[in-house]
Parts: sequence; structure tokens; C-alpha cells
Amino acid sequence: MQSLLPQRIVCLTEETTEWLYLLGEEARIVGISGYTVRPRRARDEKPKVSAFLSAKIDKILALKPDCVFGFSDLQADIASLLIRAGVQVTVFNQRSVDEIFSVLYQVAAMVGQAELGLAKLDAMQADLDAMAQRANAFKRRPRVYFEEWDEPHMSTIRWVSELITIAGGDDIFPELAVMPMGRDRIIASGNTIIDRAPDIIIGSLCGKKFRPEKVAARPGWQDVPAVKNGQIFEIKSADILQPGPAALTDGAAQLHRIILDWAASHA
Repeated sequence: MQSLLPQRIVCLTEETTEWLYLLGEEARIVGISGYTVRPRRARDEKPKVSAFLSAKIDKILALKPDCVFGFSDLQADIASLLIRAGVQVTVFNQRSVDEIFSVLYQVAAMVGQAELGLAKLDAMQADLDAMAQRANAFKRRPRVYFEEWDEPHMSTIRWVSELITIAGGDDIFPELAVMPMGRDRIIASGNTIIDRAPDIIIGSLCGKKFRPEKVAARPGWQDVPAVKNGQIFEIKSADILQPGPAALTDGAAQLHRIILDWAASHA
């Protein structure tokens, strides 16, 4: 049976790499994304063969993978090139918390670790359920603005919005969270954010540091509750913006700590 499972896997994004390491199946990985930071040791152990929108096709083919894992329509061109070269490619497109759980289970099953994968996923779900239960006791839920990009302002994707809800807050742009593409989550005017009066602002920018002091200095933002009360935070993009284990564990936990502290001061 073991010989029927993929033996040489290339992961074009971080979440499948992290998950295979958590399952103890890292020996199957022969290539990873250059953006991978979780787990840190993967960067030292595995060849980097892709960015997010581009990949070194010749390098991937030289690794002779029997399976390549990708993420979203944004990697469709990479997938097409590999498929035409005769490589098996599985591209996942998870955008919600439930879909993340489903994809992680599928990956675990594909490497013969369905039982272990399910046990780990059950533990993650139990932690999220416990967060939601604690949040039920809040006197008031904070309004949360989660910024995925600053110029222009961009609100967050669906799984982060759902994790905000689980952690005890209310995303101030739930109507944008359902939009899968970043360009569709751009907020036309900073005044819209001001008008929605977030109690907490959280930033997570891919490729650059989020600076709370710059947010506080934005013209007209001085009366926003989050700015007035110093409730501006950063969560690293690797912990929350990859739709895999990190978001369900470290990302959710950081959201919950921020919201718990706010709730304690408004009890």
C-alpha cells in the first residue's frame, strides 16, 4: 500500500509543507516554496523551487515529483505547465475555515495518515470551539478591522474573518470577506473604515512590516476607537494568511488573545 502513495511531493505554498511536517511525512517533500517559513527548518532541508505566482519549472521537473500541491487559481498557469509536462498536480482552493479543515484531511489521506490527520484536526477544532465558548461570555464583542494591505486599504479574506468571529470579534467588512480575490476587497475610501469605528485594528501584510504608528497617524483616524485606545496590532502573515495549520492554531490564538484583552477591559 505504501508504494501506492506519493513519494516525491513538491509543495508550491507553505501550508501543505507545514502540514506534512506536522504529520511526520516531511521525507516525502522534495521541493518547497521560497516563501516558506513554517517550519523554519524546511528552508534548510528542502530545495526552493517556486515563488507564489511563478515557479522554476525545469527545477521541479528535475526533482521527478509524483505529486505537486498548489493553491488557488493564482497558480493555474504553473499547474498547466506542469500538467503538460506529465506531472500530477493537485491544486486546492480553500477559502474558509471548513475548507481548510477539509483540505488538510485530504492531504493527510493522500500520504496514508488519515487517522493521525483526523486526530490533529479534531484537536485544532476543539481549541477553536473553546475560544468560541469563552467569547460567548463577552459583554460586548469588539468591532475588528483586519488590514491585509495598506496602500490601498484592503480588508481580509474569508477564513480570517471567520477566525475573528470564532475568537470573539466582529469583522467590520464581512461583505468583503466573501470575495476570494484581493482586488475585490479593496476599500474605496479610508473614510469608510473611520465610519465603521473599529475597536481593534490588526494588520498582516505579506512582504512588509505592519506599523501601528503609521496607522495612528493617518489623517482623520485620530478619533477611531482603536486608535484612541491604542488597540492596533500586527499578526505576522505566515501565522494567519496561509490557509493551513498556522491560521487554525497560532493565528487564531493570537486573535483570541488580542480580543480577550480588549474584552477584559470592557467587562
